[in-house]
Amino acid sequence: MELKIVLLFSILSGLLGLVLGYVARVLISLSKKNSIENDIKERKQKADKESQEIILQAEEKASDLLKTTREDAKAREDMLKKTEERLVKKEEILDKKQLEIDKEVEEIKKRIEEVRGIKEKTEAVEKEKKAQLEKIARLSEDDARAQVIATVEKQSEEDLLNRIHKLEIAGEEALEDKAKNILTTTIQRLAASVSADMFTTQVAIPSDDIKGKIIGKEGRNIKAFERETGVELLVDDVQGAITISSFDPVRRQIARVALEDLIADGRIQPARIEQAVEKAKEEINRIIKQKGEEAAYEAGVINLDPRVLAILGRLHFRTSYGQNVLAHSVEMARIAGMLAEELGANVLTAKAGALLHDIGKAVDHEVQGTHVEIGRRILQKFGVSEEVIKAMQAHHEEYPYETIESRIVQTADAISGGRPGARKDSVENYLKRLSDLESIATSFEGVEKAYALSAGREIRIFVQSDKVSDLETRNLARNIALRVEKELRYPGEIKVVAIRENRAIEFAR
Repeated sequence: MELKIVLLFSILSGLLGLVLGYVARVLISLSKKNSIENDIKERKQKADKESQEIILQAEEKASDLLKTTREDAKAREDMLKKTEERLVKKEEILDKKQLEIDKEVEEIKKRIEEVRGIKEKTEAVEKEKKAQLEKIARLSEDDARAQVIATVEKQSEEDLLNRIHKLEIAGEEALEDKAKNILTTTIQRLAASVSADMFTTQVAIPSDDIKGKIIGKEGRNIKAFERETGVELLVDDVQGAITISSFDPVRRQIARVALEDLIADGRIQPARIEQAVEKAKEEINRIIKQKGEEAAYEAGVINLDPRVLAILGRLHFRTSYGQNVLAHSVEMARIAGMLAEELGANVLTAKAGALLHDIGKAVDHEVQGTHVEIGRRILQKFGVSEEVIKAMQAHHEEYPYETIESRIVQTADAISGGRPGARKDSVENYLKRLSDLESIATSFEGVEKAYALSAGREIRIFVQSDKVSDLETRNLARNIALRVEKELRYPGEIKVVAIRENRAIEFAR
């Protein structure tokens, strides 16, 4: 019985525990639900509050921005209004000034008309007075002047004689001083440096027997030499020497070196002549390079391209009005340097512009254009500075004076070329005529080489045998002669010699 009671009690306790546990679980769930709902409610309230604050801040910012924008717009509107007012005032001032100018112009026109009327009246009065005087005196204006002069001469005859005597004495003294100055200047001109070896160069020979070798059988050696060098050999002109004649100094120097080599070697025949001429050309090219470097060093011009120096050195063999062009350029560089120092200009630019001012003359017979334009192209090609080009390009006023150095170079050129004894005009004209002769001949198609010989009295032309026939050679010589007659002015006559030859070369191996 007790066991049943205990068992029943146990079952009831278990059931009670289950009920209590379920109730506790329900209570706990209810409390958690209420806590979550409260949390959500609080977050929602907080979010609503924050959104209200953000909206208020945004409204404040928008209000401030709108206020600022309105203020800026008003400020701009005020500024535009003020600007418009200033423009209106300026227009009014300009209108007033224009009116004043128009009035002044009208007044000036009126004054001009008044002056013109007064001038016309004055001239009319003078004519009337002159006519009245002529009518009263019954003399013309010239007759009246002659009578007045005669009267004055008669009254002052003794004074005039004394004055004339004094003038004669003073004139004799002035003429004597002038004669002394002329003599002094003449001596100075003759003493100045002028190229003596203008057209000929003499080569000494050990004996006159060598002349026969130089001429060769039927003249083939001398013809081959003249053909290769473009000079004329005068064998019988001077005893003990052979004269090389050519207006081109480079050709003369090449011919001189080649001829001296042939004379020393003793083997003179066409093939050996060609070798000697080629060797002489190499030697002259070496001298040209050396002269260019020496000129740049002497003038104090540095950092020039070696190719520019090689072209500059060719001026050593070029003359202008009898003056050596390279020596003239170096002299100009010194003068330009001194002028630039005195004037505070760029000394190096002035020196370089003066040294290179005539560089176009080194190749002006090979390239079309004036020597100034050719020189500009050369300097631009080899990277010479633009300031130096501006300094050299205006020395003949083909280009405007853009810098003070350009005026210095032109002044130095005038000083160097204008000093007593520096130049001879007739020589330059003579050289130009010879150069024009060769240019006319080489302009014809089929002409291989052309050389002016015998002081310009002969032009010798070598034609290309594969392009020009014998009959065409005759016609070519005639056409060249006609063109020379038409384009050149010269004394006497010019002999045109056209040469056509065939050369066959084979090698035995």
